[in-house]
Amino acid sequence: MIGTIAFRVLVGVAAAYLTSLAILFVFQSRFIYPAPQTRALLTPGFEEVELVTQDGLELRAFYSAAKPGMPTVLYFHGNGGTLQGASVSNAALVEAGIGALLVEYRGYGGNPGSPSESGLYRDGEAALEWLSERGLRASDLIVIGNSIGGGVATHIATTLTENDTAPAALILIAPFKSLPDVAGEKLWWLPARWLARDKYDNLTRVARLDLPVLVQHGDADDLIEDNHGKAIAAAAPNARFQPFAGSGHSLSFERRSQEARRDWILALPR
Repeated sequence: MIGTIAFRVLVGVAAAYLTSLAILFVFQSRFIYPAPQTRALLTPGFEEVELVTQDGLELRAFYSAAKPGMPTVLYFHGNGGTLQGASVSNAALVEAGIGALLVEYRGYGGNPGSPSESGLYRDGEAALEWLSERGLRASDLIVIGNSIGGGVATHIATTLTENDTAPAALILIAPFKSLPDVAGEKLWWLPARWLARDKYDNLTRVARLDLPVLVQHGDADDLIEDNHGKAIAAAAPNARFQPFAGSGHSLSFERRSQEARRDWILALPR
């Protein structure tokens, strides 16, 4: 009897484990990209613009032109972000006269399409094309990414650098080394690292970027621990790591982190 009960328990545990694996594999995009659908109200001081992707999607974005002599930020928010939140995250920069193009991803905020790593890269490339059509050079740009947006920002910076048109700088806020690294840490009892289809391999990419890199991370971030940011800063040839005591994963919204980004940008040679 005891053996039968133990067998049934083992079968139940195994079934639950396999079900967890199946759910993770099939529905992982829903976990990675919660994609808020609320259409953000236009932020005062910005204009609404349209980005057209290589695969034909028309994406809503917000743009604030730089004052003469100032750089422009190309900003990618986190996986649960919105254009409204991106406006908050860049408030101190825009107030200083720095320009900003805030990108809203496919499948987010009423935009068409479904998010994925390759899709978000296309969205970033569409933003670059939009800026280029308006006469902004890569050297005029500061590419910024928050959390998963850091993966898009790092891809864009790498793409530009490989085409010999490097941006002025890259800023990563609460970044991760790679998405499989995060999955492996958070779901340690599952082979999540190997099941992750999207990679966002930031650590490998930053090692090839010989340009100014700023990494900001809070030491109380319990979603992506600051060891990720420290590893990225250590891998980049020309990086500075800025720790923020007591800050969690919402660091990008904090005024002190914005002002630190602003001051770092304004201190860059132009």
